[in-house]
Amino acid sequence: MNKSRTLEGGGSLQGVVEVPGDKSISHRSLILGSIAEGETTISGFLNSEDPISTANCLRNLGVKITDILEGEPFEVVGRGLEGFEEPKEILDCGNSGTTMRLIMGLLAGQKDKNFILTGDDSLVERPMGRVCKPLKMMGGKLFGREEEIKLLYQFPEQS
Repeated sequence: MNKSRTLEGGGSLQGVVEVPGDKSISHRSLILGSIAEGETTISGFLNSEDPISTANCLRNLGVKITDILEGEPFEVVGRGLEGFEEPKEILDCGNSGTTMRLIMGLLAGQKDKNFILTGDDSLVERPMGRVCKPLKMMGGKLFGREEEIKLLYQFPEQS
C-alpha cells in the first residue's frame, strides 16, 4: 500500500554531521554549504579535481570558500537559496560531469540571472539531456549544441 504524508516545515537545521569523505559527498557538502545561511565548516573533504571544480564554480557565484588544503577543515559562507551572484566569468566545470549536473540544478531556482557553463573538451562532448530535459520542462531556457552541454540557460522570473 502506498501512503503519503505531508510534513510541515520546521525551524532551522543545526548540528554536526560526520561522514567519511568521498567525491560525491564532497560535491554535495559544498553545495549545501553554499545555500545555507551563514557559515558551514567542512572536514573530511576529498581534495580532488572534480570537487575543486565545484568549489571554483561556487566561488564565481559569490560564495566565500576558504582555501581547501589536504586534510584540513575549511569554511563555506552560504548565500541562501537565492543569493548567488550572476557571474562575470563562464562557470568552468573542468572535467566534472557531477559539477555540471549539480550546478545546473542548483542554478535553476535563481531569478532573472543568466549563467554560462562549460568544461574541458571531454566534458562538453558528454550528453546532458537527462538534466536539460527536466530543467526545460520547468521553464528553463537552455541553449547549446543538440543534447550536448547546454552552455547558457535562464529561468523566467519566479512569481
